[in-house]
Amino acid sequence: MKARISAMMDGELAAHELEEPLSAIASDREARESWRTYHLISDALRGDAILSASCARRVSQRLAQEPALIAPLPGAVRAPERPRWFVPSALAASIAAVAFVGWVALAPQRGSAPAIVPAPLAQAPQAQRAAEPPRVPVTSATQDYLFAHQAFSPRNSLQGMAPYVRTVADETVQRKK
Repeated sequence: MKARISAMMDGELAAHELEEPLSAIASDREARESWRTYHLISDALRGDAILSASCARRVSQRLAQEPALIAPLPGAVRAPERPRWFVPSALAASIAAVAFVGWVALAPQRGSAPAIVPAPLAQAPQAQRAAEPPRVPVTSATQDYLFAHQAFSPRNSLQGMAPYVRTVADETVQRKK
């Protein structure tokens, strides 16, 4: 059994093999002593602070001698109790604040500003409008060249649909003709 306990401490046992050594440690005094001894050896090899083998037993005995505290000590400081009216009054104040803000925001404002009357729009004379620039027809060879080299255009650094706007607009123009 000592070999199986040692293998368990080294992590060499599979999960289904752990039940036997653990039950031996729980029920057999000699297995528990082996477990403690192997841990002391492990601590000594790692250079950890070494406690005596009886340290756990002495701590358990001292804890058993301590009295159990069930009630608070006399004269202990208790948190002050809030008055019973505190919660309902806080709730009422919150409702009043929301109602006031709603009333101020949604109430009709009288006499604050004169009514705005839209000014009649004046029609611009036809002579003042800018003349549309003349359209230059693009040949089919030029159109093919522009489509083939579209990837090298500096406008392709834009993201989204922007690089395709000219193509879509151009195809729309071609369909109308």
